Amino acid sequence: MSDESCILPGFQQKDTNFGYTLSIISGKYKMTILYYLSENKIVRFNELQRGIGTIPFKTLSVMLKELEADSLVRREKFPQIPPKVEYSLTERGQSLIPVMDMMCTWGEENFVSAVQGTTRPFPI
Repeated sequence: MSDESCILPGFQQKDTNFGYTLSIISGKYKMTILYYLSENKIVRFNELQRGIGTIPFKTLSVMLKELEADSLVRREKFPQIPPKVEYSLTERGQSLIPVMDMMCTWGEENFVSAVQGTTRPFPI
């Protein structure tokens, strides 16, 4: 980690690099969508929805539009009937995966069950 702080005194978090990063990946399902796309490379909408399992149609649609607007997800539409649309990570989106991997590793190393006071007995 660098010697410089991500949140400097006198600055609001939203005006920092840290705040920018959080604004890009914040949202209940954004990181899940990014991770699913990183594992499956190219995915159609319904496959993505089934893969995540708990995400409503409207929410997935909104999250994908936001991720596309932030240049993290590529949407490719094919001119055919019925319409076919595929989603994949852009290079910029792929650059977030190591950050998310580190967050996963941190969770594995630091997860403590509130009830048992022990680490999680099984991998995620």
